[in-house]
Amino acid sequence: MPLDPAFIGRSYPPSQPYDVSREKICEFADAIGATSPAYRDTEAAKALGHRDVIAPPTFAIVVSMKTNETVMFDPELKLDYSRVVHGDQNFVHHRPITAGDQLVCVAHIDAITSRMGNDMVTVRTEISTVDGELVTTAKSMLVVRGEDA
Repeated sequence: MPLDPAFIGRSYPPSQPYDVSREKICEFADAIGATSPAYRDTEAAKALGHRDVIAPPTFAIVVSMKTNETVMFDPELKLDYSRVVHGDQNFVHHRPITAGDQLVCVAHIDAITSRMGNDMVTVRTEISTVDGELVTTAKSMLVVRGEDA
């Protein structure tokens, strides 16, 4: 059953705050093989003009994942997650994610399109500090494979 385009423009409530820690940044950097000292050493990060260690750019996926799940498992949307493949992901960083940040995410459905029996859902997640400073905009496109795919 095709996804309802009436969901375009829907926004979801803000997530619970995510506390960004030096440990989580270091673990993520280790997991992806990122070697910049700014991801582990406060003094190295400060020498680059940051207040504390910064996260690798793709760390934003860690912060936004739960919020994206809110969209994917919205019972009203009726998205069959067993048929989903990740089509695209990108980030626009307004500033680096930094240890000590408390971040909240708000997800928006920007587009629902159908092509060749598959639905594509574009989700934009705005990642901001609890004080409202926009940090990162994450966009992901999910492909929901059609019954014949």
